[in-house]
Order: sequence, then structure tokens, then C-alpha cells
Amino acid sequence: MLTDGLPLLDQHCHGVRDADLDRAGFELLLTEADRVVPGRSPFESMLGVTLRRLCAPVLDLPRHAPAEDYLARRAALGWREVSRRLLRASGTTTWLVDTGLNTPPLTGVAELADLGGGHAREVVRLEAVAEQVAERGVPAACLAAEVEREIRSQAANAIGLKSVVAYRCGLRMPDRRPGSGQVDSRAAAWLSGPDRRLRDPVLLAWLVHLGASIGAELGLPLQLHTGFGDPDLRLHEADPLLLTDFIRSTVDTGPTLVLLHCWPFHRNAAYLAHAYPHVLVDLGLTIPHVGAQAAAVLAETLEIAPWPAVCFSSDGFGLPELHHLGALLWRERFGRLIDRWLGEDVLAATDAERLVRGIAGGNAARAYGLGGEWP
Repeated sequence: MLTDGLPLLDQHCHGVRDADLDRAGFELLLTEADRVVPGRSPFESMLGVTLRRLCAPVLDLPRHAPAEDYLARRAALGWREVSRRLLRASGTTTWLVDTGLNTPPLTGVAELADLGGGHAREVVRLEAVAEQVAERGVPAACLAAEVEREIRSQAANAIGLKSVVAYRCGLRMPDRRPGSGQVDSRAAAWLSGPDRRLRDPVLLAWLVHLGASIGAELGLPLQLHTGFGDPDLRLHEADPLLLTDFIRSTVDTGPTLVLLHCWPFHRNAAYLAHAYPHVLVDLGLTIPHVGAQAAAVLAETLEIAPWPAVCFSSDGFGLPELHHLGALLWRERFGRLIDRWLGEDVLAATDAERLVRGIAGGNAARAYGLGGEWP
């Protein structure tokens, strides 16, 4: 298959858990749910059976090894050796790492690169920066300026920016950045309250527009979580079509916008990438979660999205198994899809090779200016 042996650029992921895990801790990282209850083990899901099929051999176990055997072997090897094996066996050479979520504690950018034997670069999460600034006790009238200063400072060493506004108030963004008076007023209300988690829709809209502006200025793509995620979001408010006004308002101002994950709205995201030249789309955590259905979701995304606008990512978080599965399932299921298309004369071999190499890393390398770090 054309996907075999091809190096991957994982354009969105997180660190891995830097501790050995018991079954409860492992299972909680194997689901987007916020709890695991008796009789609903994540091992009994498409993700769980795929993990036992594709990760077990990397740990010297037979394919489909029982969950108990897998966890025992994982404990015997220790988290560092398990992470090293799984990350390196993925064939990923570059990871772009969102460092804005570190609960539970995860490896940093440099340690992930060391474990994986490749390169890693940081993606700065906008909401985390704003909350860091708020914790310093700045006056409300200074918040906007201090947040912008801090974003610029952190962006100087970063490869991209990210927003999780979908989790905080949904994706319905206005087409203009809120004015300073409105921002100062909302900042005063936020800073005087007990909750330092940024949820105010006006402040979030200001922050996302600011991220797009800084991203355009510095050449840093702005990633936006869309679609599937944990219960902290309302899924109907994470449809990327809700970003249409915002996307239209930024089409001529220079930022690259990357729609992450997208399921079950992957066709909607594909349309946005089709209609707007500054929009990219990936499927992220969708691929390991849908498992054997990954080829169908990939095919639906590629129905309408321009192929140079589609990127690979794993959204691996906590468990190196998720980084590994994102890569292995992409190779396996996308490779089979391409083989079928070649057999049906849908496209020529040269077209197929260009498509596969583009999604594997070429499209993201162009967007993030990483030509020197990806073959």
C-alpha cells in the first residue's frame, strides 16, 4: 500500500502520561467520557478492540490479546518503555503538541520528541494563556493588553495556535472582534468572580479573533477544536458550520484555520475547506475511535474537500496507544481505500501518490512552514 512506511507529520496531539497506570486510570484515558462505570469498559468498543489488535504486538503480545494480559504486560514494561515503543512504531517523525491541557500531568514537548525519536513543536492554546494572565491578578483594564503580550511572547517559539472555544461557549463566532469597551467590561466581571475558567462569549470571541490576527502576522495556523469531544462540550454547538461568519471575515486577512477532528460534522468541515481557501481539515481522534470504519469517514471527507486541504493528526492524549492507533489505522484503512480507488480507476497512480503524501505530512508541512522537518 502507498501508506506503508511513509513518515507522518502528526499536526495535532498532546503529551503522554508520565506515570504507570492501573486499569481504572488507563480506561479513563481510553474514552471521551468523564467516567467509567461497571459493565461499560472502553475495551469493549471499536477503539478498545482496535487497540488490542494493533498495539499488543508492539508490546510482544499476540494480536487481540485479552485486556488483562495487555495491561499486565504494559505494567511490566513501564510507561516509558511502552511510550517509546508505541511512538516509534507509529512511523511519525514530527509531532505538533498542544501544551494547554496538562491534567493529568503529561510529558512536555521535548520529552515526547525524545520518546518518539523525532521532532516536536509546541502549539499554544489561547484560553490557557488568558487564564494564566488572569491568575496574575492584573486589572481588568489591562487584561487585553497583557493577554496579547503573553500570546506574542509564547508564540515566538511556537509552531501554531489553538482555541477550544467549542468547549467554552460553542463555535458561533461573530464576524468582528469585540470592541475594547465591551472587552474591558466583561473582563471586570470575569476577574471579580470566583471562576478563573474563561467562559465569557465576548472575551472568547475577542480571543479567537486576536489569535487569527496574530497567526496571520506571524505565519502560525490557528487550530480550532470542532466536533466530537468529552462531555464538557455540547456537540450541536461544535459544528464547524457555526464558524462560517468568522471564516468569511478572515478569508482575506491571512490566517490559516485548521478544523480539528470534526466527526460527525466531517462533511460540513470538508465543505468549509472546499469553499474557503484558508481552511484546512483533519480527522484527528475520529480515526482511532471509529476503528474499522475509518476508511468510510476518510472517503466522506474527501468527497468534497480539496485534497491539499486535508491533514493527518492523531490527537493522541495521555496514552501513547492513541498516537500509535491514529497512525496505524490511517495507514491501514486509508491505504485500502486508495488501493480500491486505483483498482476502480478512480485516479491515476501519480494522483494517488500525491494525495497520500500530502495528507501524511506534505500539506501540513506547507501550512506550518516545516519543509525542512518533513521529507
